[in-house]
Amino acid sequence: MVVVSNSSHQNKEINVRRRISQIYNKREEDFPSLKDYNDYLEEVECMVFDLVDGINVEAIEEKIKRYSQENAQQIMVNRARKAEELTAALAACKAQQSQTNADTSSNHVVTAPASYGQAPRPTGMGPQPVPIGGGGAADRQRYSMEDEAMLRLKAERAGGFSLEISKKRALEEAFASIWV
Repeated sequence: MVVVSNSSHQNKEINVRRRISQIYNKREEDFPSLKDYNDYLEEVECMVFDLVDGINVEAIEEKIKRYSQENAQQIMVNRARKAEELTAALAACKAQQSQTNADTSSNHVVTAPASYGQAPRPTGMGPQPVPIGGGGAADRQRYSMEDEAMLRLKAERAGGFSLEISKKRALEEAFASIWV
């Protein structure tokens, strides 16, 4: 048995999965029951596993060839459906990007380049939530000192630490190191 390095084994698996997913591209809605769909997925996974590990490769390649010939029309329909979905996702992403650019000039959404078979994904800063209310003097007066103290107390309890305890510990450690 030939020992293959981990990265080349992973690359081989990725390539096999890509090739198989182009042919075995059915979805859950294509099956009458969830059990049938799960059986289909298990069969595909077994084929991928066997191809990657070099088990019974000729028989599996023959099975793939036969399946692609028998289901050529459905494979093309599923590829077209996937292409339409990717096109719609790209258009939605571009629309969201242009809307974001129109809404805020400081926050830009950058779309990462899409690799084959994957929808584009937004990266970077997205639109930030806008506070409700104008934030004027009337809104600031609404919060009293009691509210601020209560919020601080809740924050301290949530983390399990209070500001006073951390100050006390810092002072104790500082003074303890003086007389060492």
